[in-house]
Amino acid sequence: MKGRRKEWLFYCLLLCVGFALGIVIAQHGERFFSGKTLFLDRERAPRVVEATPRVPEEVRSLQASLSAVAQHVMPAVVNISSVRVYKTPGGAPFFNDPFFREFFGDDASRFFGVPRERVERSLGSGVLVTEDGYIITNNHVISQASQVTVSLADKREFKAKVVGADPKTDVAILKINGKGFPTVQWGNSDKTRVGDIALAIGNPFGIGQTITMGIISAKGRNQVGITDYEDFIQTDAAINPGNSGGALVNIEGEVIGINTAIISRTGGYQGIGFAIPSNMAQAVMTSLVKHGKMIRGWLGVSVQEVTPQIAAEFGLPKPAGALIVEVAANSPAAKAGLRRGDIILSYGDNKIEQSGELRILVADTPIDQTVRLTIWRDRQSKDVPVAIKELR
Repeated sequence: MKGRRKEWLFYCLLLCVGFALGIVIAQHGERFFSGKTLFLDRERAPRVVEATPRVPEEVRSLQASLSAVAQHVMPAVVNISSVRVYKTPGGAPFFNDPFFREFFGDDASRFFGVPRERVERSLGSGVLVTEDGYIITNNHVISQASQVTVSLADKREFKAKVVGADPKTDVAILKINGKGFPTVQWGNSDKTRVGDIALAIGNPFGIGQTITMGIISAKGRNQVGITDYEDFIQTDAAINPGNSGGALVNIEGEVIGINTAIISRTGGYQGIGFAIPSNMAQAVMTSLVKHGKMIRGWLGVSVQEVTPQIAAEFGLPKPAGALIVEVAANSPAAKAGLRRGDIILSYGDNKIEQSGELRILVADTPIDQTVRLTIWRDRQSKDVPVAIKELR
């Protein structure tokens, strides 16, 4: 009997120990088995490998193209430094005082005043377009300069000669002596489209060669008030002071414009820049190099925009063309029979949407060439041939 009681007590004690051990393991088991658990987890867990972000092939291709364009074009874009020396009237202000005039006379300032020399420096950019050193830039970069220095991308410096300038388009041509200079190809600005990628290259603020990227925001901008003959390409590629005369190029690395001006309320970049179209710049350059001046065609009319009100009054289907408000005496227009109130709808094969377009087309016409004009008179269209003469 005693033996069975001892056996029963043994089992009860064993059960209590097991129960207590279970509670301890439940509460603190991780502390005892964490090493083994982690070891097992490491063995079973898949190996983690960091993936390299995948760049779309189109982006890689665009980046490679832009880099190639930059490497090709930048050696042909130069920095231009011009110096203008001018004299200011001398003499002190007190020579105008009646007290001094009583003693020295009215010519006191002329005898005692010594004119002082002032030096004005300006920085800009230019583009090498021939291997023998012809450079195109803006007229305002070198206007009235007594000395012009050109710095190439390879740090070489040259004294430049002004071959010719045309303030009416703000184009100037320089020449440096040498051979084998890096150049860029002209592009056809007429084939550019709004939305095309454009790169502006120049020397902003004199800090050195810089390339910025944007798109062609608009074409045919005129009546901006920058030059007499305006047909600007508008771009949002960053253009700042010092970029004037630099290149605006397409993604093929061709020059489609010469950077000229910006519209800004701060004096710096605000997303609106203008470039002279390459076709216009090239035509001006050809004339300046060949003749030393720009030769333009002349029609002899003053025109204005055709508004919706004018179109309705004249019976035009839509507001387009250029309304003649004055015809110069003995001009090609007068000899052809054009008169005030006529609306020029087309010039040759070119339809006139805005009056500013007519001026550009006439200026680009070879002298003595006869051009067919389509005009609107008495509520009907009429063709008139006109022989274009040289603008004097």
